[in-house]
Amino acid sequence: MASSIGNEKSVNPVLRISQLDALELNKALEQLVWSQFTSCFHGFKPGVLAHFEPEVKAFLCLILWKFTIYSKNATVGQAILNIQYKNNLSQTEKYQPLSKHQKLWYLIFTVGGRWLEERCYDLFSNRQQQSFCKIKSYISFASGLLKLCGLLNFLIFLRKGTFATLTERILGIRSVFCKPQSVRQIGFEYMNRELLWHGFAEFLIYLLPLINVQKLKLKISSWCLPITSLSNSENTLAAHCRECSLCGEWPTMPHTIGCPHVFCYYCIKSNFLFDMYFTCPKCGSEVHNLQPLKYKIEMTELHV
Repeated sequence: MASSIGNEKSVNPVLRISQLDALELNKALEQLVWSQFTSCFHGFKPGVLAHFEPEVKAFLCLILWKFTIYSKNATVGQAILNIQYKNNLSQTEKYQPLSKHQKLWYLIFTVGGRWLEERCYDLFSNRQQQSFCKIKSYISFASGLLKLCGLLNFLIFLRKGTFATLTERILGIRSVFCKPQSVRQIGFEYMNRELLWHGFAEFLIYLLPLINVQKLKLKISSWCLPITSLSNSENTLAAHCRECSLCGEWPTMPHTIGCPHVFCYYCIKSNFLFDMYFTCPKCGSEVHNLQPLKYKIEMTELHV
């Protein structure tokens, strides 16, 4: 953005949530670029990039910096949210773009600092000499101190709403809106529809576990099938006893539940353990008592 155009713009402070969203978008973009880059080496020997990973990441971040901060005074996340950096060290209240020194120091602090931390850890991790151990301890102390300062800066940011990162506070760069934010019109019809739908979905989530699907299925099947009348005839009882009312096969260890229908012991027992209010799918009778069938059926009746 040209400085002549930027000088005519007034400063529009950015909300805290917008600044935090821009930081998250920047992190997501870096991860996306790195994943796309590493996918190009899937056919190579494993561990090819392991020795040069800090340098490769720094090079990719350098390219991103060139086409974002250096050329547009804004990161990708800020550009998406209509945000850009302003030189807060200038005395005027009008918009002032970042100076070249601020851009270079931004590159050193963000890209160079991350590369130095990763590379120094690799260099001094396997060194056993006393001098290297001291340097490693100093670097760890400096890294912890910077993280503590970053935490304090974040707490101040939550209080005042400016300088979301420690780098922004040190360099004196501030996030501002590129254009004034217009008042958004709220569609109450859409909001009411969404509220009703979410309320209905939550009601269904609460109600569905309370419905006994198995019992409802058996109840519907008993309504659809003709109800078998009770009969004391031996021929009728023999006809009922030739198949299980649940599996439809010849009943194994036949049992009754108080109605003229017969069940396999394992069929009726498993269903009754699953649902204590189990009813017969043929006639809808509830399980009064599970008893073995006393009527003797000759196997020759199977071929009748």
